Amino acid sequence: MLKRCIAAENRKLHRSPIWLLFFVMPLISASYGTFNYLQNLEILHERWYSLWTQHTLFYSMLFFPAMVAAYAAYLWRLEHMGHNWNLIMAAPVPPLDLFLAKFCVVFKLALFTQVWELTLFVACGKLFARFPDWPPVELILFGLRGTVGALAVIAAQLLLAMVLRSFAVPIFLGLVGGIAGMLIGNKGYALLWPYCLMQQGMNANRSTDVLAGNVLPFLLACAGWLAVVLLTAKVLLEKTDVKA
Repeated sequence: MLKRCIAAENRKLHRSPIWLLFFVMPLISASYGTFNYLQNLEILHERWYSLWTQHTLFYSMLFFPAMVAAYAAYLWRLEHMGHNWNLIMAAPVPPLDLFLAKFCVVFKLALFTQVWELTLFVACGKLFARFPDWPPVELILFGLRGTVGALAVIAAQLLLAMVLRSFAVPIFLGLVGGIAGMLIGNKGYALLWPYCLMQQGMNANRSTDVLAGNVLPFLLACAGWLAVVLLTAKVLLEKTDVKA
């Protein structure tokens, strides 16, 4: 049943305007990060690592949370129309399967977004910063680690989009969550806020690994936040009744 739900969610993406967002937002983020790097060469001396700090600063704090929020809100949009919730509650499909299907599809989109962002990062380093070598493998691993940290953000945004009928409000809350994540992370409490985890995983705005020796607590925090959000979604869906 879950497989069928995933297939149904994937069909929503056919000719979807969400793909324009997918291509354009990382382009804006990469352009800004590259421009910022080139304007500060006198203080940024670590080449690929310095470029990484500029690319990930606003991407992890603003662009990525907003994109995940938009992906989540778009997938819930149809369910919030008319009496579609009644159809869902009456269908022979476990409601949590619907949530998990949306989670899988948004994760796929988030993974594609990360790959696209990393591609732009490498392209900007070679074409505009004119680095003669290729980026260290460690930076690519930071990107993959950030995708793991994004699991909690994806789940949280799907939960917000599920309970809020508005398309814009969950996106706004995603932006607030990302900004708060940067502030909370700077205070040393990154593991206590889900939006910090993606930033910490990507080593955003840092050239030295902030998770060196602390990968296990990071992974446990990711798993813990994901479990909390999924459990909350399960409880809310089980309490949802058919409405007239």
